[in-house]
Amino acid sequence: MALTVAIQMDPIEKIDIAGDSTFALAMEAQQRGHGLLYYGPRDLSFRDGKITAHVRPLNVRAVKGDHFALGDAFVYDLTSADVVLMRQDPPFDMAYITATHILERIHPKTLVVNNPAEVRNAPEKLFVTEFAEFIPPTLITSDLREIRAFRDEHKDIILKPLYGNGGAGVFRVKPDDENFGALMEMFTLFYREPVIVQRYLPEVRKGDKRIILVDGEFAGAINRVPASGEARSNMHVGGRPEATELTAREKAICAAIGPELKKRGLIFTGIDVIGDYMTEINVTSPTGIQEVRRFGGSDIAALVWDAIESKCK
Repeated sequence: MALTVAIQMDPIEKIDIAGDSTFALAMEAQQRGHGLLYYGPRDLSFRDGKITAHVRPLNVRAVKGDHFALGDAFVYDLTSADVVLMRQDPPFDMAYITATHILERIHPKTLVVNNPAEVRNAPEKLFVTEFAEFIPPTLITSDLREIRAFRDEHKDIILKPLYGNGGAGVFRVKPDDENFGALMEMFTLFYREPVIVQRYLPEVRKGDKRIILVDGEFAGAINRVPASGEARSNMHVGGRPEATELTAREKAICAAIGPELKKRGLIFTGIDVIGDYMTEINVTSPTGIQEVRRFGGSDIAALVWDAIESKCK
């Protein structure tokens, strides 16, 4: 069946087609004969009970530097679409939350992937706390006294903004680090939200594994090894991808969280695992599709569209 697919995403001219998961999803949809419409989150409107967007017809091609063509813009009633892919990157701020409220008005008549209400209810560093048996020692607070006590107990810690993404603002604070006070001042200055503090996991030197689930089922994984001198494993800050397989512990994690992801309508999700611990559940704009395929894993874009098409039937 041919579907009309509206993709809400960041500026398409800026993406890296060799690694971008939204581009992989768009290519797969186009190859299946689905029609693509493109718009940004600022093009989304609610007026007199209708949800519309200024959209442009989209054609994609795997040609670096010439990877897309757009038609003329027009105002489109999103209830006329079969599917909306909500794929803009965080930060998970009030603009992001507002978009979930607006798109919730059309779901599930128009299938929004992922379910916008559940995206709103599952901030990535908070959602993971629902599975406390699988996460490292974790503190979420604005109270400097609690953070100092946590550091005194665990010595080597990681500080992160609660609603950040892509490794931005992530700091490792060693027991003898004299910058702790200054870092806390910075977090207070730049973030109104609490911070998340976790025990540092030395296993990260062996990699931070991204595991992808499609409709609650394991679909593929890639290991991301931090660059020398870097505590973060994100690939855009120098992390090196490599092939991997699931451990027994990781299989147990997938089995535990999969049914909950499926129940919530979170079709495309990615979890991060270091050693024996899950550190995040990514539901906003997960990545990793192209890296998994590049290392001989599943065609996750195809699996995602299989799941979407089955729901649209």
